[in-house]
Amino acid sequence: MLPETLGGLAAAAGLLGLCVGSFLNVVIHRLPRMMEQEWQAQCSELRGEAASSAAEPLSLAKPRSRCPACGHQISALENIPLISYLLILKGKCSACGTPISSRYPIIEALTGLVSAYAAWHFGPTVQTMGALFLVWALIALSAIDLDTQLLPDSITLPLLWLGLLFNLWGVYADLSTAVVGAMAGYLALWSVFWLFKLATGKEGMGYGDFKLLAALGAWLGWQMLPAIILLSSVVGAVVGVSLIVVARHGRNIPIPFGPYLAAAGAIALFWGNDITQAYLGTIG
Repeated sequence: MLPETLGGLAAAAGLLGLCVGSFLNVVIHRLPRMMEQEWQAQCSELRGEAASSAAEPLSLAKPRSRCPACGHQISALENIPLISYLLILKGKCSACGTPISSRYPIIEALTGLVSAYAAWHFGPTVQTMGALFLVWALIALSAIDLDTQLLPDSITLPLLWLGLLFNLWGVYADLSTAVVGAMAGYLALWSVFWLFKLATGKEGMGYGDFKLLAALGAWLGWQMLPAIILLSSVVGAVVGVSLIVVARHGRNIPIPFGPYLAAAGAIALFWGNDITQAYLGTIG
């Protein structure tokens, strides 16, 4: 395919990614709070109490985005990905001047860049469509896990089924490989969890990590699981030791594993076959 055509596709995907990144910021901020409201309502129901109406009901669509400090509603002009933060708001609320977290433009820019690369890498194929859904979900899951140490089922489970759906037609792996990948991904970390718990009496990771690796197995097949586990473990170990040594991160403070699994999954999506072939070549 002509580079000009790929460039146009990548640019369009990048612009779409910027808009999706703005929506992902809403998901990252609201979904954990929606889950908390649901848990509180369920607890009240189990206790036979009336559900509390003190908290404002949340969804991904309502209420409109607003400044958490002063309640100023974000206008359409203030909600343009990257441009609003950098040029219009200049990193502050237009009403009260409270600084806005730099995470918002970072998520938008990251989503745009990864989306553009996915289109460039796979071209005008169904693989690009699937890759976009996968990397968008991985970005949202990583940020939520960093904030709350949660990997919501409302993202991981649909992601698993979507991977199997794409692989009905062998988009990334044949269906049997994808099914085995989902099973092996879940059982691999489930086994580590119980071995660690039996040995130490502590829980080393959460069930969301099992489901995320199962989802990656469903997308990429069981052959990619060793590379994903190795990459995520190495990166997690390096970052964890660095946090303890440099940032004086307490040894007993848990470090979320989801972002490392997500990063390893994205690497495997784009370069997994190349990495595997290079490794086999070195030992062959």
